[in-house]
Amino acid sequence: MSLNIIVLAKQVPDTRNVGKDAMKEDGTINRAALPAIFNPEDLNALEQALRLKDANPGATVTLLTMGLPRASEIIREAIFRGADNGIVLTDRVLGGADTLATSYSLAQAVKKFGKFDIILGGRQAIDGDTAQVGPQIAEKLGVPQVTYAEEILDLSDGHVTVKRRLEHGVETVKAPLPCVVTVNGSAAECRPRNAKRVMKYKRAASVSEKAKLSPEQQALLDARPDLCIQEWGAAYVEADPEQIGLAGSPTKVKAIENVVFTAKEALTLDGADDAAIESLIKDLITNHTIG
Repeated sequence: MSLNIIVLAKQVPDTRNVGKDAMKEDGTINRAALPAIFNPEDLNALEQALRLKDANPGATVTLLTMGLPRASEIIREAIFRGADNGIVLTDRVLGGADTLATSYSLAQAVKKFGKFDIILGGRQAIDGDTAQVGPQIAEKLGVPQVTYAEEILDLSDGHVTVKRRLEHGVETVKAPLPCVVTVNGSAAECRPRNAKRVMKYKRAASVSEKAKLSPEQQALLDARPDLCIQEWGAAYVEADPEQIGLAGSPTKVKAIENVVFTAKEALTLDGADDAAIESLIKDLITNHTIG
């Protein structure tokens, strides 16, 4: 069955390397100052998309990301792993968006994309941990949504069957297509890069990147349309200026505080008897350090 699969992905700051310049004065993330990586749960979603592609000859997987022009890096990464192409939604006026403005912008891009069967994305991004964008996109598109997905069990007869991993167990649900599915980090890890695809698509570049290449490399991209990563702007997706970027973001950061955790005291239990250990545990539960 021929499927049009969209994978929503985000290039996020590596939260393992957050420094003093991680935030701007206006409360937004200073993405240019931080190492950028492929959002982990979006890789789980990509794997589910690639499994659907494997099971349905003729299916296409398109990665859609919103961010700086350098976000084309994760599109190349997705192509190396099996995706067919990608789109970078990038525009200065999109900067500083909260989840509401982000979901609106991405929903507009999906509408511009046209017909799709299923949209897959990670449950949440590690730079916000809100888990709001996927469900909001589903609402804006007016399609069903399935959250906390761990595995796509079946896709046939116009429906998708999904195993959900919840806090206290597993649930299996069935939803009509088209729909949006957000995937947990507990889902299968994404497959590694394919060496043949790396060699075939290593020169893939976006419009912004193409402008910085040599004439020979630009000529290669002109001759190989499959190497061209699309860039869309706010005007192209017909986005309302009042609903994008900071203008369309009701969430405002009022203050930022750097918190450094330091131990006030240390307790040594070397050689302590059971009674002393039991007393310590009770104290830790009482002051809510544990429990």
